[in-house]
Amino acid sequence: MKKNRIEKDDPLRDGYSRVIDYLRLSVTDRCNLRCIYCMPVEGVAPWRHVEILSYEELTRIVGIAAGLGVRKVRITGGEPLTRKNITFLVESIAKVAGIEDLSMTTNGVLLERYAQELAGAGLRRVNVSIDSFRPERYREITRGGDLAVVLRGISAAEKAGLKPVKINMVPIRGLNDDEVEDIARLTLETDWQVRFIELMPTGSLDFWSPDKYVTTDDIRKRIEAIAPLEPVKVRSKGPSRYFRLAGAQGVIGFISALTHHFCSDCNRLRLTADGKLRPCLFSETEIDLRSPLRGGADDAEIARLLKLAIEVKPEGHTIGSRAEKGEAPGCGTSGAAARKPMSRIGG
Repeated sequence: MKKNRIEKDDPLRDGYSRVIDYLRLSVTDRCNLRCIYCMPVEGVAPWRHVEILSYEELTRIVGIAAGLGVRKVRITGGEPLTRKNITFLVESIAKVAGIEDLSMTTNGVLLERYAQELAGAGLRRVNVSIDSFRPERYREITRGGDLAVVLRGISAAEKAGLKPVKINMVPIRGLNDDEVEDIARLTLETDWQVRFIELMPTGSLDFWSPDKYVTTDDIRKRIEAIAPLEPVKVRSKGPSRYFRLAGAQGVIGFISALTHHFCSDCNRLRLTADGKLRPCLFSETEIDLRSPLRGGADDAEIARLLKLAIEVKPEGHTIGSRAEKGEAPGCGTSGAAARKPMSRIGG
C-alpha cells in the first residue's frame, strides 16, 4: 500500500519502496531526423530558446538532485547534439559532486564530430538509436538519414572510450522486424549492447497502431531460432533484461514497456527541456520547475518539488492493456500528457 508521505530520512524512496537515483535530462526538443514513429511528417514546432532551460538552470537542478541522492544522469532530446555547446553542459554536470554516471542518448548523426570532445568533458558512454542497418530502409525510417554517417559516429565513440556502445532498435511489424536476427548477430563480432525496444504508443500517434508493435516474446523466439540465449547480469537496475548468444562479445537486451512492465524496478524521473518534471514517461502529471527557478526559488524549494515528483510517482502504467485496445496511453485516465511527441518528453 502506498504511503501518504515520503519519510524525511529516506527522501528519494518513493511510496512503493523504489529508490529514485536516476534523472533523464532532456536538453532540446529539436532533432535533425524525422523518424516516422517519433514525429509527424510535418515535424513539430520547436520551443523558443527562451522556453527551454539554460545550461546553468539544468546544472543547478542536477546539483540539487545529487544532494538528494541522484547518482545517474542521462542527457537526451530531441537530439542533444543539436544544441549549441553541449559539451559545456556535459562538463558542468560531470563536475557535480555525487554524480557517478553520465551518459547520452543520440541518433549518432553528429557523433563523429563530437565524440572525442564529449569524452574529454566527462561523458561516460552513449546509446545510439538505429532502427535499420540497411541504408535505404534507414533513410526511409528516419526520413533522410545517412546510416554511414551514424556508423562512423559509433566508431568515433568507441575510439574516444565511450563504451560500451548501446544500440537501441525498435522493431516494427512489416517495416524492419525482418532484421531482428541480423542485428542480434552483430553482438557476435562487436561488444555492443543491442537492445530491442517494444514500439510504444507515443510520438506520432497517427503512425502507431497495435498491429505494428512486435512483442519481446516474439523477438526472443526469432533470435532463439538462431541460437540459445544465455541470461547475463549487466547491471542491477534498469528496464532492460540482458542475454548473450554463445561466444558473443556483446549482449542482447529487451525493453518490454507493453508486454512485461518494468515499473516495479523504475528508478527514474524525467525533466523535459522546458522544465517540466515527469514522474513517469506516461505521466499525466508534470511539475513545473522552470517557473520557480526563474522566480527566485531557493534550493530548498526546488528540492521540495523534486521530492514531490517522487511522492506522486505512480506504481505503474496501463499502456499495455490500453494500447491493445487502441486507447490513449497514460498512467491515469485520459493520457493527454502522454500524447506529446517523444522529442518533447525526452527519449
